[in-house]
Amino acid sequence: MAISQTKLDISALEQWLWDAACQIRGPLDAPKFKDYILPLVFLKRLSDVFEDEVAHLSRDFGDLGTTEKLVEGDHKLVRFYVPPVARWDSISRKTTGVGQELTDAVRALARENPRLQGVIDVVDFNATTAGQRIVDDQRLAALIQILSRHRLGLDDVEPDILGRVRACA
Repeated sequence: MAISQTKLDISALEQWLWDAACQIRGPLDAPKFKDYILPLVFLKRLSDVFEDEVAHLSRDFGDLGTTEKLVEGDHKLVRFYVPPVARWDSISRKTTGVGQELTDAVRALARENPRLQGVIDVVDFNATTAGQRIVDDQRLAALIQILSRHRLGLDDVEPDILGRVRACA
């Protein structure tokens, strides 16, 4: 799926979130959409910003490989350390066990960044009701592909994009 190269304006943001909500319509009541979508948008934003920060640091440290090792050893070099399991590139390639992978990703991110505990790790993407998954892996994988349409990095969106997402949701 191609990533949009234009900045995400409010109209595109609303359409993007609408498309995401439509993907999980059916298994979830409308008020519950945000419980699944907002943590993923937040995760995507953190992952994209992390990627940008590492790229910026690599200019100072000489190359990407060296920078990645330095960041791995000193998480304070970036605003939020995003472990490999929680990086959007890794998440977007999953096709099986998606619910468990997402739950593991947000929990790993919260473990590495205590300020995010109770913020991003509140939903279990693998949750069931009456013995059935609330949102199955196929819908979650499609939701991830929709959320992959836009980059949410430092130069891609306004700094308060998450505030706008919350207002739209």
